[in-house]
Amino acid sequence: MRKVIGIGETILDIIFKENQPYKAVPGGSVFNGLISLSRLDIPVSFISEIGNDHVGDIIADFLKENKISTDYVDRFPDGKSPVSLAFLDNDNNANYIFYKDYPKQRLDVPLPRINEDDIFVFGSYYALNPVLRERMVEFLQYAKERKAIIYYDPNFRKAHAHEAIRLIPTVLDNLEYADIVRGSDEDFHNLFSKTESAHIYEEHIKFYCHDFITTHGPQGVNLFTDRFSHHFDSKPVVPVSTIGAGDNFNAGIIYGLLKYDIRHQDLKTLDKETWSKIIGCGIDLSTEVCQSYNNYISREFAHSYTQQS
Repeated sequence: MRKVIGIGETILDIIFKENQPYKAVPGGSVFNGLISLSRLDIPVSFISEIGNDHVGDIIADFLKENKISTDYVDRFPDGKSPVSLAFLDNDNNANYIFYKDYPKQRLDVPLPRINEDDIFVFGSYYALNPVLRERMVEFLQYAKERKAIIYYDPNFRKAHAHEAIRLIPTVLDNLEYADIVRGSDEDFHNLFSKTESAHIYEEHIKFYCHDFITTHGPQGVNLFTDRFSHHFDSKPVVPVSTIGAGDNFNAGIIYGLLKYDIRHQDLKTLDKETWSKIIGCGIDLSTEVCQSYNNYISREFAHSYTQQS
C-alpha cells in the first residue's frame, strides 16, 4: 500500500480567543495534515523533533494515539519542545508568537523507507532553515531518487517576509524538487510581493514545477498546469478557526491523489476532470477543519468521509 512521508516542525499550539487561553493542541504545518491523513486510514511516517520534556510527551502520546510511529521523531535531551501562542482575531484568523529552544544537533533520525509513488510532503520555514538544510536535502534527494511524488507547501509567514530575498534561492531549490506546489496568496505575497496567481506561476513557478495550486480563502482555489488552468469556488462556511485550513487542504489533495490512484508518471497528463475531484477533496477537508478549534479533521468526520468514498 502506498504511504505518505512528511517532514516538518512539531509544536504545541496554545490558542487564544479574546486574549484568553482557550485550548492547547499539538500542531505544525506538515504535522496537522498527517494527523488527518492517518485518521483517513492512510499509512503515514513522520520525520520531526521534540524535546525530552513534558510538552514532548504530550506530542509523542498524541502521535501514537493517531497511529503515527515516533521512530523518526528525534527526542533531543537538550533544549525544550517548541510552543506557539496563536491569537485568533475577529475573523478567527491566527497571529502567532513562537517560543523555541533547539539543541545544536538536529534531526538525528534514520531515513524512512520510501517506495515509488509514495508521497513525500515538506514545507514552511522548516524547509528553508539553514541549520537543517543539509539534512533536508538528503531526504529530498532520496525521495526523488525513489520516484515519490514530492509535495511542497512554502507556507511562508509574514514573520519571515523580511528574510525573503535571502531565502529565495532555497525556495527555488525546493520548487525544483517538487512535483506539486501549493500555497496561499499570502505566502506568495510574503515571498514575491505579488498576489496575482497567474503571474506568480508564469514568472516564478512554471520553470521549476508544472503543477501549481493557490488557495485564496473564501475566494476559492486556482489550479495551474502546463496544459490548462482552472478556478474552483470555496464552500460557504463561517469559520471557527482557520489555523489548520491550509494544512488540511494539503491533506485533502494528497488523499485525492491516493484515492484516484494517481501515480508519479500520471501527473504530466492529469486531466481537468480528475484534478477537479482531487481539489474537491482538499476543499472538503479544509472546510471541515475550519469549523472547530482543532488543527485536523475529527475521527467521526474521517470515518464518514472514507465511507462515502
